[in-house]
Formats: sequence, C-alpha cells, structure tokens
Amino acid sequence: QIQLVESGGGLAQPGEDLRLSCVVSGFLFSDLEMNWYQQLPGKGREWVAGMPSEKNTMYAHRVKDRFTISRHNAQSTLYLQMNNLKPEDTDVYYCKTRYRGTDYWGRGTLVIVSS
Repeated sequence: QIQLVESGGGLAQPGEDLRLSCVVSGFLFSDLEMNWYQQLPGKGREWVAGMPSEKNTMYAHRVKDRFTISRHNAQSTLYLQMNNLKPEDTDVYYCKTRYRGTDYWGRGTLVIVSS
C-alpha cells in the first residue's frame, strides 16, 4: 500500500522554526523525486521545495533562504526545515511524489504562524 504521512506541524510564533516530516511507505523511497507543497482551503496548491534525488534540491523563491528540504533514504523520510517562520507561511503542507505517472499525496500537516 502506497502511503505518505506528514507530521511536525503546529503553532509557532514569527521567527521560530519547525521541522516537517513525511514518512513514505510502499515505494522504494530512494528512487523517488519528492516535493513539498502548501495550500490553504480555497487556494491552489503551491510548490515549496523539491528533491529529485538525494543530492539535488530546489526551492520556490519565497522560501529559498529560510527552508531546507532533505531526505533520509534509509528511513524513507522527507524533511522540511522551516526557519524564521512568517505569518504568511501559515498553511497546510503536503508531501508529494509521482510514481509511474500517478501523483501520490499525503493528507497534510497544518502550520500556523501567529503571535
């Protein structure tokens, strides 16, 4: 069974840090291109960061200097380190992969940045 499960969201104050995790099962994780997206209800999903392989990373311009994507292949886990959080980072964050032409998404983890 293919499954992606995010965790690590919560309430943070502006300037604080959070680390999101996404545990993947049912795939050979090391072969997968992995991505993080964000979305609030009523809005489209926006790409945040991607990791097409273990050593390659890509970021949306708005998070490039604050967020870090990483992966631990042996633990089948994707991470998103979010530093210096801003209120505009408030969103539901999803991990996503594509396998044999099909997109697979987790259920998301909510991040709220508020003082």
